Amino acid sequence: MMREKSAGAVLFYKQNSKLEYLTLHYPTGHWDFPKGNVEKGEEEEDTVKREIREETGIGGIKLIPGFRKRIQYYYRREEGIVRKEVIFYLANSSKKSVQISSEHLGYAWLEFEDALDKITHKNAKTILSEAHEYIGTKALF
Repeated sequence: MMREKSAGAVLFYKQNSKLEYLTLHYPTGHWDFPKGNVEKGEEEEDTVKREIREETGIGGIKLIPGFRKRIQYYYRREEGIVRKEVIFYLANSSKKSVQISSEHLGYAWLEFEDALDKITHKNAKTILSEAHEYIGTKALF
């Protein structure tokens, strides 16, 4: 069985009392967070920053210490079954301006409930809920 490891982030933007999360529309039709494969010799945190920059044009994000969540799933490629592990971090963006990459169909900055409705997969919804709760308990909002 092949293995793949990706890293990504629940990216949020806050202004005054409004908190929004970035969701990306993938060509396969689902909505999820920015993420991508960890390249050889790369730390997870570096992957997160690189992928967010490549997929959204947003640089200078701030990773929030203490939040690191892991999900795992399987999918099929021509070569066979792949065990995919994705590590999610929590990150803050100081800007909302997005330059979407050709890897995605679109994006949306959404408040928590709307983001929860928009995100497609159950495990990603769980990560979003955990991130939102973490922001509240750490008084980041």
